[in-house]
Amino acid sequence: MRIAVTGSIASDHLMTFRGRFADSLVVEQLDKISVSFLAETLDIRRGGIAGNICFGVAALGGRPLLVGAAGEDFADYRSWLSRHGVITDHVRLSESQHTARFVCTTDDDMAQIATFYAGAMSEARMIELGPIHAQAALDLVLIGANDPEAMLRHTDECKVRGIKFIADPSQQLAFADGPFIRRLIDGADYLFTNEYESHLTSTKTGWTSDEIDARVTTRVITRGGDGVTIRTQGEAPIEVPVVPNVERIDPTGVGDAFRAGFLTGLAGGLSYERCAQIGSTLAAYVLETVGTQEYSITTSGFVARVRSAYGASAAQEIAPHIRCARD
Repeated sequence: MRIAVTGSIASDHLMTFRGRFADSLVVEQLDKISVSFLAETLDIRRGGIAGNICFGVAALGGRPLLVGAAGEDFADYRSWLSRHGVITDHVRLSESQHTARFVCTTDDDMAQIATFYAGAMSEARMIELGPIHAQAALDLVLIGANDPEAMLRHTDECKVRGIKFIADPSQQLAFADGPFIRRLIDGADYLFTNEYESHLTSTKTGWTSDEIDARVTTRVITRGGDGVTIRTQGEAPIEVPVVPNVERIDPTGVGDAFRAGFLTGLAGGLSYERCAQIGSTLAAYVLETVGTQEYSITTSGFVARVRSAYGASAAQEIAPHIRCARD
């Protein structure tokens, strides 16, 4: 299966605060908020939703196509991704803007405060999927958080060209209005959200949960420590728990890793339960690591972790579809 991932390409500036943001926030004064937090550590890492998902798919042995926009400072990042199995031929390079930046501080509760600078990402709206599809015969396109006009363009193209697509608006839901969100998700083959984003989608679109279910084929809702729920039209919901006994180091990129694992399962023709188990296992590696692309996995180690979390049958079905790039 040929999978393209569209979305942000960025560098991550990740800081840690030894304390709780909640202790410095006064609910009655949030309209006048002016606070600062003394960060204890700073890590600068490669990131962006599309970059993270592609890295994860490639780490498990896939060859995903990265589709997005970056700046001239992308050279080292491109080399890193290419070396790890990501196809980067379809990244547009801006002649005037820097690659996007994600600046995030995480406290002891794993709560996060973040700022995102779009930069070159704004030029993603100039990318046409048609030539890529003509060359690579795309089977599935994930449309992740990106320049809003790019997200709409990619969505419309997939509908017109008959390409299956995943709607994954994530962070853009906070800024989008109802008509924008409805246009992104209506007719999607898959809709990915976390639990909060699921409620936000209903609130902004005015659609009930059942109405959203009726407009997409399969809906995947991650629920943090409570696992993931998968709902497909005409079928019973599937519940998959998280991997147990995970050391929580940094949650940045955990959702992207889950998506990468889920895509890997889809590419292998596995059931949605198995797809979610692969995603949850890869997410555990990211949660235990600072940085969204700094984890290291082997095929045997990954399959062993699947077996420990989900049983021998799951490991037996999943193992043939995992070929870790770092073996």
